[in-house]
Amino acid sequence: MYSLLVADDHPLFRDALQTVISGGLAGSQLMEAESLAAAIALIEANTELDLLLLDLSLPDAEGLEGLTRLREAFPSLPVAIVSAHQERQLVLDAITLGAVGYIPKSTPREALLAALTQILEGQLYLPPDVMRRPAPRTAAPQPTNSSSSTSERLARLTDKQLEVLACMTTGMSNKHIARELLIAETTVKTHVSAILRKLNATSRVHAIVIAGEEDLSFYRANRAR
Repeated sequence: MYSLLVADDHPLFRDALQTVISGGLAGSQLMEAESLAAAIALIEANTELDLLLLDLSLPDAEGLEGLTRLREAFPSLPVAIVSAHQERQLVLDAITLGAVGYIPKSTPREALLAALTQILEGQLYLPPDVMRRPAPRTAAPQPTNSSSSTSERLARLTDKQLEVLACMTTGMSNKHIARELLIAETTVKTHVSAILRKLNATSRVHAIVIAGEEDLSFYRANRAR
């Protein structure tokens, strides 16, 4: 049984979420707040919350402001974003600020339930369609110190490690990566450790953020030439 809180000012979405949780997470409780202030009051009154689902368009906290304030006030409370916005950079920014997942509001019911289950089990969830979407590219991009550094770090990875990293950016667990790439889970763990070391990443999330600075599919295709 889980205790969740959704902070969203759209009653229809809150009702839809109630339906998904009552039908798919038996015995779980979903509390509702229509503003950040109301959410904070409920968090303070319910110390056993397992997860907060935060919309990015609350009347008293626009964009990532609400996430920042919540992470500062309640650092031990897992916060996942639910939003109509699906820009990849916004997803990466939310993860960088400490969100444990990012769920687009357009996510189908079964996929939404799977995402919630994954997050509640302690895994990171990222929307696969958004993370696989190519980053905007100009005809003649100007190199920057940041992009150069990222390219140099990615160049240290083997082809298989790039495959594993690409799976990581979609929120896959080690078990799912092993199944996707037809390798042993222990091999995945070895690859992940090597990826973190070669990227100078402090965590799995940090590695995903670094990878988000490049279009991995574009980078891998260029390497294959």
